[in-house]
Amino acid sequence: MSNAQVEIQLIAVVVAAACAIPGVFLVLRKMAMISDAISHAILPGIVAGFFLTQDLSSPWLVLMATLTGMLTVVLVEVTHKTGLVKEDAAIGLVFPAMFSIGVILIARYAGSIHLDTDVVLSGEIAFAPFDRLYAGQTDLGPKSLWVMGGILLISLILLFVFFKELKISTFDPELAATLGFSPVLLHYSLMLLTSVTTVGAFDAVGAILVVALMIVPAGIAYLLTSKLKTMLWLAVGAGALSAVAGYWLARRLDGSIPGSMAVVLGFLFLLTWLFSSRHGMIPGIFRLKRQKKEYALLTFLLHVKNHSAPGQDPAERDVAHLYGHFNWTGKTARMVLNLAGKNNLIHMQDQRVSLTTKGETFTEEAVGYIIFNEKAALENTKGRFLLFRG
Repeated sequence: MSNAQVEIQLIAVVVAAACAIPGVFLVLRKMAMISDAISHAILPGIVAGFFLTQDLSSPWLVLMATLTGMLTVVLVEVTHKTGLVKEDAAIGLVFPAMFSIGVILIARYAGSIHLDTDVVLSGEIAFAPFDRLYAGQTDLGPKSLWVMGGILLISLILLFVFFKELKISTFDPELAATLGFSPVLLHYSLMLLTSVTTVGAFDAVGAILVVALMIVPAGIAYLLTSKLKTMLWLAVGAGALSAVAGYWLARRLDGSIPGSMAVVLGFLFLLTWLFSSRHGMIPGIFRLKRQKKEYALLTFLLHVKNHSAPGQDPAERDVAHLYGHFNWTGKTARMVLNLAGKNNLIHMQDQRVSLTTKGETFTEEAVGYIIFNEKAALENTKGRFLLFRG
């Protein structure tokens, strides 16, 4: 590989890692769309900075874009707090207006320079290695790598120092306020970090991939784990993997590198959504089928126990009643009897069902959980009895 190829992949990995950190907290706070709003709404700030300096490499562009991003967050909050619209509607009102202003300014006053709408939307990371940072005559490498590396370092430092505060304010703002933390300050600090990260990544990868790198890896991690630290690691890993794989996909297809990275992210999310053991659709289908079996078996056991008491009609425990009393098909009835027999919960004599000692004990615990909500959860009870593995 050439140096440019290595630098492109390195920039993509650093951008993905930097975007994933605030993205995790945005997803957990149910504010995923705010990243889309910021990534589009900073456009008028970039244009304003260019008007002031006439220099696309000026730090004023970064400052003005960051301020515009924060202004977007404030406008969304103010609009939402009026009580007239929900937060998602407020985002939908504010960021198209801000983005439209930027597009109009570019089309009217900046059409002949590099600052055009195609670059703004899709970016082109393939050109990032050509924008170099020099110290005198020494080539220090791509400017984007230094900018995003610095932002990533700042994010890691802030995450390490304020992890506890961010965690508490994310999951329980009222508790954070009680403990002396300021949820509002933490919220706007996170929004500032999101704005800075978005602005830094904007030039290299464009608005669309910024949103993808900030939200999709966090969404993948959310489907895989419930632990915040693990979620952060998984989000960074998913973003880095998509960055490298997306580059090689784009090279093979001779297509857009940012677009290919977004496609890989979407494919990873699809796989996770389908097969994740925690929230995946396919494991969820199997869990639902198992729960239906569990419900049928538990209903049957409770029926047998109820009609095993003195004074009850023993005929109610005949196998024939499984078809008429429960309105089950023959397949369901055989499945319930087979599952109960495998778990040694029943024994049959002359086609009449009785509970074993194990079946009596389990059914009593299940009744206690259902009626009295005893501390022992039903899942733990099933685990101790090794039930429902048939």
